[in-house]
This record gives sequence, structure tokens and C-alpha cells, in this order.
Amino acid sequence: MKLTQRLSLKLRLTLLFLALSLTAWFAASLVAWQQTTHKLDKLFDTQQMLFAKRLLTMDLDEIRAPERMREIPKKVKHGRLDDDALAFAIYAVDGKMLLNDGENGRDIPYHYRRDGFANGQLQDDNDEWRFLWLTSPDGKYRVVVGQEWEYRQEMALDVVSSQLAPWLVALPVMLLLLVLLLSRELKPLKKLAQTLRSRSPDATDKLPTEGVPTEVRPLLDSLNHLFARTQEMMTRERRFTSDAAHELRSPLAALKVQTDVAQLSQDDPQAREKALVQLHAGIDRASRLVDQLLTLSRLDSLDNLDDVEPITLADLLQSAVLDIWHPAQQAGIDIRLNNRAPQIKRQGQPLLLSLLVRNLLDNAIRYSPRGSVVDVTLDARSFTVRDNGPGISPDALARIGERFYRPPGQDATGSGLGLSIVKRIAALHGMRVSLSNAPEGGFEVKVSW
Repeated sequence: MKLTQRLSLKLRLTLLFLALSLTAWFAASLVAWQQTTHKLDKLFDTQQMLFAKRLLTMDLDEIRAPERMREIPKKVKHGRLDDDALAFAIYAVDGKMLLNDGENGRDIPYHYRRDGFANGQLQDDNDEWRFLWLTSPDGKYRVVVGQEWEYRQEMALDVVSSQLAPWLVALPVMLLLLVLLLSRELKPLKKLAQTLRSRSPDATDKLPTEGVPTEVRPLLDSLNHLFARTQEMMTRERRFTSDAAHELRSPLAALKVQTDVAQLSQDDPQAREKALVQLHAGIDRASRLVDQLLTLSRLDSLDNLDDVEPITLADLLQSAVLDIWHPAQQAGIDIRLNNRAPQIKRQGQPLLLSLLVRNLLDNAIRYSPRGSVVDVTLDARSFTVRDNGPGISPDALARIGERFYRPPGQDATGSGLGLSIVKRIAALHGMRVSLSNAPEGGFEVKVSW
């Protein structure tokens, strides 16, 4: 694991701020140094030029005492002189020094060169100086004004230091304030962490979002969404467990009774055979109930469909009719397919849509009397499954489709889950299911889109 991943967020932000501050301070120092030295060079060059021009305004023919400038004091009231600020000398064109400042000016070597700025050194000195040479208008005298480069650099360093030193001093204070502010701003996250740490495993209530930073709000929203989905899943699991326990209690009890009857009917083959037939039918009913419960549980856990593809509904209905044709014939029921939209297609999952149609056909055959006809009709916007049985009473029609609800007076076995499965599959495919009594008699289920 990387070091940055092991450090706390507050420490990482503090270190990043420190690194950015030092980098910015260093970059600002370089820029300030370059700009300050450039400005000071222009200032001091201008100062040297003005001073040299003032010297040229003197009556140089009356110069007699080269040493008279030595009496200028280094310290005066309300001021201070710097030996390296400026030095000057006045030469005759033959190189004879006529006047100097009594300090460094007497060590400026004479060079007859063109007027202007040049770098050089004093006699018996290795320090670099910047000299300005000017010739008098009459050509008799040469004036040189010099300044040590180190003086300029020290001046630039003093200026830059006076500007940047306060920021360097303020940096620890800023770091301390940053740590305090980060601790304050991250306090909601610590509170959230404590809440999650003390949260019970089965808790599904939403986390509070008041006072949480905007950047953390999406994380809380995602957690609350996860808790909501977990609650729905737990609710579905509890309902499945409760429904399974409730619905399986009766068939298991019946199976136990039939088993006891078969064991007690050793001397009565006819009663024993009847008990075994009832036992076999009970096992079939329990198996069907378990299959439907598991199917409904899987459908409830789906939020969207995978493996979706365009399905030709005419082929789907025809395949379902062919699959159930033989059981329908055994029950004495005829199935007719009316295909009015042979090219209509829908996006869906083939297995689930086939399960939807099979459940509708199975219910129609299971609850229709012998000699009935089941009509399957496909239109452009819907398909219907209609039988010509007795239909359903208005009271039962209002509840039909509820889980485990079966209209009273039914002789056929069932669990009341078939239409619940149909509605769930239809909802996953964006379809609507309507249940009604047909005008001409019988029960009709319409699936539209």
C-alpha cells in the first residue's frame, strides 16, 4: 500500500498545502529576485548616469586638489553613507587622475575606451564593479562613476527578503489554522464514521445529511440508496419466508395425513391406492408452489433485465400454444390463436415472456370447464387470453392477482401466484395487465404496451 494511502486525509491535505505553499514561495522568490535585480540595475544605472553628468557640469579646469573629497564624513546627521554606494574619479585624457572621492575612487584603473557602462575591478581587488565612463564635451577629461555589483545584489536581497520573510513567518500560523479548520470541517465525517461504527447490522434507516459537506453528499446519497435497496431485499426475503411457511404448512400437513392413511391401510388396497394418489397430487401441488415461490422471489429481486433482445410476439405465442396443446386436449379444452399483427416485435427477455404466456394459458385451462375454448389474440398494441368459462364475481375480481388469493369455490388446485408472476414480468417489460370478465362471457386477461 502506498504511503499516501496510509495517511489520514487531514495529514495529506496539510502536507499538500505545505508543499504547495513552499513551492509557491520559492517560485515567487525567484520571480521577485529577477524583477527586483532588474529594477535596481535600471535605478542604479540611472543614478550613475545622473551623477556622472553632474560631475561634467563642474569647471574641470579649476580642479587642483585631488584629495579634498577625503574630508567628507561617513556618517552625517539623519543619514548614513555607504562606502560601496558610489565611487568616482576624474582623469585627464592622458590618464592622470585629477580628482576622486577619497575612497574607492582612487583605486579605479584608467582605461581609455568608448563612453558607456563596463564591468571591471579596482586595483588590487577581485570584486566586480560596474563603471560608467563619460568624456567631457571639450574632450579634455574623462569621468568615471563606479558601483560594486555586490552592493546591488545585497540591496536586491534585502528588498526581496523584506517582502517574502513575513510570508515565511506566517506559514506556520497558516498551517496551524489549516489544521484547526480541517478538524472543524471534517468533524461531520468523524461523526458519520462513529454512526456507521455503532450501527446495528440489520439497520436500514437513512443516514442524516444535515451539515455534511457538499463533496460528501453523493457518498451519503449512495449509502442511503444502498440501505433502501437492502431494506427492500430484506422485506422481500421476510415476506418470502413468511409466505412460504404459511403456504407450505397446509400441503405438508396434507402430505403427512395421506402418508399416515397409506400406512394404516395395509389391509385395504383400495384405500391405500387412493391415499397414494392423493399423496402424489399433494407432492405435485407442493412442488408447483415451491417453484412459483422461487420464481416470484427471483422476479422481485430484479431491477432491470439482462439479455434483452427483439422478440416476435407471434412466434412467442405460437410456441406457447404448441407447448400447452397436449395438456389442453387432455382437459377437453380447445385453444385458438388469432394472429392479427404477425410482424409486431417487442424488446424483452424470451424466457420471462414465455413464462408469462404459459402462466396465462395454464390458468385458462386449469379453471375452465371441459368443452371450453381459449382464444389467444394478438393485436398491434396488446394480446389477450380469453376463456368462455363462468367468469369471476365482482368481489373476487377486485382482489384477483393478489398473492395467494384464489376466488372461492375453486375445485382446481393452485396457489394463487400465477397472476402475480404475470404482473411482475409485465412490469419488468413496461407492459400493463388488465383483468376483466369478457362481455360475451368468460374471463379475459389483456397484456398491453
